[in-house]
Amino acid sequence: MIIVVGETLVDLIEDGAGRPVAHPGGSPANVAVALARLGLSTGLLTQLGDDPHGELLRAHLRDNGVRLAPGSLLDGAPTSVARTTFDGDGQPRYAFEVTWRAFDAAHLAMPTAAPDCLHTGSLASVLAPGADDVLALVRAARSATMVSYDPNCRPALMGDPRLTARRIETLVRQSDIVKVSVEDLAWLYPEDSYEQVARRWTDAGARLVAVTLGGQGAWARSHVAEARVDGVAVDVVDTVGAGDAFMAGLLTGLGDRGLLGAGHRGALGAADADVLRPVLAHAARIAALTCARRGADPPTRAEVAAMGWSAPASA
Repeated sequence: MIIVVGETLVDLIEDGAGRPVAHPGGSPANVAVALARLGLSTGLLTQLGDDPHGELLRAHLRDNGVRLAPGSLLDGAPTSVARTTFDGDGQPRYAFEVTWRAFDAAHLAMPTAAPDCLHTGSLASVLAPGADDVLALVRAARSATMVSYDPNCRPALMGDPRLTARRIETLVRQSDIVKVSVEDLAWLYPEDSYEQVARRWTDAGARLVAVTLGGQGAWARSHVAEARVDGVAVDVVDTVGAGDAFMAGLLTGLGDRGLLGAGHRGALGAADADVLRPVLAHAARIAALTCARRGADPPTRAEVAAMGWSAPASA
């Protein structure tokens, strides 16, 4: 069981004629859907308005097998919206209208007992006032569950990168698994290489830091090893949700090897390159298949299997 905490929003994405079309989105919600499609039992603690966009998102989560946690429906606030346009290379550009409220204290307890992993990230982890409650939830859960985190930076909403970096570093210190893009790190730490940042983060306590490198693949560092895999060639439609799909692929790959859960922290930190490479390759394939589709539309485990790619073997 994996619990995801964070924003769900409607992506208004340009179609081929430049018209906005509503798609379910929000980085944590995308991760939750991708996890469920890959066969993991998944719950989502989020915030949705009681409006047509909220109805669209609830149906999307339900149809994909994601369980909505109590406290996820907002009273008197609209569902958050992102407007997505594309540059000439198919890279998305975002404008946001996001609400992230403080949580009712009754919903700060874990939605289920001792899940294998609690995942959070993106806007929910930095936007006041709800971000403080996300951090409190992570801290409360950490003794019983593994924690994963994806900063998934949105500069238009996150403000000063130096202040954002401090907030992110606080969550990194509470996390076992951190996934981050090379673009995020360039914004947060323009003078440092991604390897330097990853080493600082593993020194701070993260057992595994994975860095996505766009079309160049991915790289990761545990406490004892580093590994890199190449990108997977596909006909790219757009890259919306690719990082979220990679995150889900990373977690499912680790789960397939028995490396999720609070009791496996030591084994995760001790993962060598022979463990890291197939997990990274699995995650990169999930991301690549998502790039071959419009919007955040990750593959199912059956679709991945149909490509003839084997999942990471169990440890």
